[in-house]
Amino acid sequence: MLYLISRRQIFRHSPEIDEGRAQQIQIEVIAKAAEGGCRLIQVREKDLSDQELTDFTRRAISVARPHGAKVLVNGRIEVALAAGADGLHLPASSIEPAVARGIFARKGLKDFLIGASTHSLAEAQKAESGGADFIVCGPLYETATKLVYGSPMGIERFAGICREVKLPVIAIGGITLANFHEPLANGAAGIAAIGLFADPENIKQRIEKIISYLDRIGN
Repeated sequence: MLYLISRRQIFRHSPEIDEGRAQQIQIEVIAKAAEGGCRLIQVREKDLSDQELTDFTRRAISVARPHGAKVLVNGRIEVALAAGADGLHLPASSIEPAVARGIFARKGLKDFLIGASTHSLAEAQKAESGGADFIVCGPLYETATKLVYGSPMGIERFAGICREVKLPVIAIGGITLANFHEPLANGAAGIAAIGLFADPENIKQRIEKIISYLDRIGN
């Protein structure tokens, strides 16, 4: 299970790349990732307004869904519903999965996916008991984007969490082509990343390498 997390701003590395172009590059990356075998896409563009995020999510859905990938929205239930997304990803400080599940159930969306971010065994167990479909757990390794959550948990703590919960556990935080195999060999159901899946020119090759490894350990 490969989980691409969007962050269009990483593509604004030169003056000629404006907001519109950055969004387009991110959509193109999502399309390539889905075509290559990435099955989960999280739209995580926190600085966009609700309407802007809804429009962006619809674009992501239009390129991801034809390849069998599901699109989740980070945190904003109203946007996920308005855009027709496949699910919702809940940050650790967000509402309980059970509350979100109740909202979707009342709207007839019983198959709506709910993922939850976790940073400890206690949070993982809470998400599991609350009705999440899967959890994203980390930071596994050191990474600038996850410094707010403290020191990396390391592979041993991560493996322990995988053993203690029954939900699929997706690893996140500092995952690269050099270390992605470690969580997958220690109980992870998949990996989530921004930077790992952010190279438009090489994203398909990177995904192929990861899937090839998964096929090997699966056999």
